[in-house]
Amino acid sequence: MMLVGLTGAALAAEIKIPPTAVKPDPRRATYKLPGDLKWHVESLGQLQAPLFGDPSKPGPYGVLIKWLPWHMSHPHFHTTDRWAYVVQGTWWVSTSDHYDPKTTWPLPVGSFATDLAGKVHWDGAKDETVILEIVGMGPSDSVKVPEKK
Repeated sequence: MMLVGLTGAALAAEIKIPPTAVKPDPRRATYKLPGDLKWHVESLGQLQAPLFGDPSKPGPYGVLIKWLPWHMSHPHFHTTDRWAYVVQGTWWVSTSDHYDPKTTWPLPVGSFATDLAGKVHWDGAKDETVILEIVGMGPSDSVKVPEKK
């Protein structure tokens, strides 16, 4: 059964918790249920939910990125490597300096990619919502690059 994309309430309705289940001790293991995620607008058509750490501070971080249908970034690069796993949908990517969504390459759910530091790329969603898990080492920043025709 695929549970990706369900709301916290819908997920709770899908999961049958046995009456003998004991909630884990947060001093031994931490967790976030879908309803605990705090999504905020990162840019037009892109939302982000922090999982751990902070990309703007030193150390490891992990975030979920949600691309809404028909939204894409423009050519840019990151100051550190970032590792991406496609959790939901098909992620459309390009390593061109020229923005043209018709030339993007599809990475379906389950795909893994590395955004290499200092290397131009852009990405986003076409006809469906896309969710990515991004992991990296901070501090990290995105730098827009002039488009080449």
